[in-house]
Amino acid sequence: MRVDRWFSFVDLSGFTSFGDQFGDDESVRVLTVFRGAVRQVATEFGVRIAKWLGDGCMLVSVEPTQLIAAVSKLETLTHELELPLSMHAGCAGGAVILLEGDDYTGRSVNLAARLAVVAQPHEILATVELAEHAPDGTPIEPAGMISVAGIQEPVEVVRFGCAAAGDTVRT
Repeated sequence: MRVDRWFSFVDLSGFTSFGDQFGDDESVRVLTVFRGAVRQVATEFGVRIAKWLGDGCMLVSVEPTQLIAAVSKLETLTHELELPLSMHAGCAGGAVILLEGDDYTGRSVNLAARLAVVAQPHEILATVELAEHAPDGTPIEPAGMISVAGIQEPVEVVRFGCAAAGDTVRT
């Protein structure tokens, strides 16, 4: 079944190196705080945690505005919680296939995942189409054309959230 959905892949930057340096117990502590923040934001903005991916997750929304607001809030909250790691994310959406009732496949899912991979710490990258649905007051700036693995043509993207606002953030 084809449906319109909006996706974000969210990840903690440098988690593997952090775990190697500080050990499993500290990694689990950080991950527990981060997952609590994800659950809080998902509930607050009505987005679904589709799956956990180690130190990251896949978020799904039926409304693009809610997804942008949720991911922006999560980046801010991650910073406010003073986690030793920063967040990065990729966001995209549109028509996809709902597979077996609980999974999604299609270009938008793949694009969101690939944008998350190229996003730098504190950076949220999104397609221009998704950014058109940003809530009023969301800081957005052009990020140019980006080539991502598996997508034939470069994709025009924007940066939103704390990095776009020019907020001073930890690295």
